[in-house]
Amino acid sequence: MIALPTGTRIWLAAGITDMRRGMDGLAALAQVALEQDPFSGHVFAFRGRRGDLVKLLWWSGDGMNLYVKRLERGRFIWPQADTGCIHLSAAQLSMLLEGIDWRRPERTWKPTCAA
Repeated sequence: MIALPTGTRIWLAAGITDMRRGMDGLAALAQVALEQDPFSGHVFAFRGRRGDLVKLLWWSGDGMNLYVKRLERGRFIWPQADTGCIHLSAAQLSMLLEGIDWRRPERTWKPTCAA
């Protein structure tokens, strides 16, 4: 992942997000539902219904960035709450993006060895 500036906060949007939304729709969601400024330089993470797709929205100072990651196996670990947001550390975001349970660092799936 691209290195974030010091002091950047990472917000995880609880609940399910419509993954058809683009930058503008996710920015509006961050502003209205999460009550955060999407142009603050903080990172906002959203997950879809199936749990294998996550979108990150980040204002870098000169433009809005949208990053998408899909896991081929496993699911992104997300809070059970339907509304609100949770603050994550950069290390927790890194674990989340690798498919590791950021609440208890262990993989959500076990790779198999080919003989």
